[in-house]
Amino acid sequence: MSSKKKSTQLDVPTGRAISIRQPYVEDILRGVKKYEYRSRPTKIRGRVYLYASLGHGHEEYWKKMKLNPGDLPTGVVVGSVEIVDCKYFEDDDCYGYRLKSPRRYKKSIKPKNQPQPLFFFPFGKSK
Repeated sequence: MSSKKKSTQLDVPTGRAISIRQPYVEDILRGVKKYEYRSRPTKIRGRVYLYASLGHGHEEYWKKMKLNPGDLPTGVVVGSVEIVDCKYFEDDDCYGYRLKSPRRYKKSIKPKNQPQPLFFFPFGKSK
């Protein structure tokens, strides 16, 4: 077994990833963004890979972070984070996935499988 495969299995036992746009992924890795907001709830708990999708977040958010599209990696797994809860935010009519303990990888990893809009298995399902 290669060391890359071994290290990613240890970090995310399920092999599951969540797909999120930049610069939101960067804010998660910095420990600033504590919730990922989605239209659907999730029962998924535990550590998942952070896949920085090819799409970009809102221009105002980039300006707030003093960054530009292209400054941050996209189309790759850049780290991992724990999903510890999911709650409904009535005022915003959305669900928030509570995030904890982000880990930034020293090297980004290109997924082997086709990314999906929400959760997917970038390196295949773990056994």
